[in-house]
Amino acid sequence: MAEFYSDAQRQLQDAFGTRRLADRVVELIVHDILTPEEQGFIESRDMFFLATVDANGSPTVSYKGGTPGFVRAIDPQTIAFPAYDGNGMFLSMGNTSQTGEIGMLFIDFETPHRLRVQARAEVAADDPLMAEFPGATMIVRAKIKEIFINCPRYIHKHKKLETSVYAPTADHTPPMPSWKRIDLVQDVLPDNVKSAVAEAGGPITFEEYAAKAQAGEG
Repeated sequence: MAEFYSDAQRQLQDAFGTRRLADRVVELIVHDILTPEEQGFIESRDMFFLATVDANGSPTVSYKGGTPGFVRAIDPQTIAFPAYDGNGMFLSMGNTSQTGEIGMLFIDFETPHRLRVQARAEVAADDPLMAEFPGATMIVRAKIKEIFINCPRYIHKHKKLETSVYAPTADHTPPMPSWKRIDLVQDVLPDNVKSAVAEAGGPITFEEYAAKAQAGEG
């Protein structure tokens, strides 16, 4: 495993007197092979946070949700997950394609518990796993570089109420998201989406969309 800490991190450790502690933490918890418990935890999650960075060093982080099992361990050092239909910006997938560097944060808000993964990833629209993930537009395969647990003390406990109707499964096709109905984007929507807008009730104003988004209506 390569040096875990950067020069800037080392400088702060020295400033606060935690270099030896930081090294001990790495010795105790950081590894690059999934344990059975970690695999089970990851595959039981229905969401995670994905951090990516572009070639200029500009980061972005996004929420990724699905149904339990939408993130899968292919082998003890490889995790795969689908990219679902988004807003067409492709921030996370573009960054992943460009630099390959990703961070994944898996959280159980009910227990609570969390697990962090640093990985080198690739994105492909012709991955053999496409057929196994209904609704996928691409598949991300992430080769684990470091995986480790984090102290859960600052995680506020939350209880899940329901699964999003937008999470695709083999027997469920998600409804059209409201943003695709915004009148100001109708002229730039892909052709295969335009006909579906009318079926969903036609265009809406940006203000109507904002109200729906704020109300959590997708």
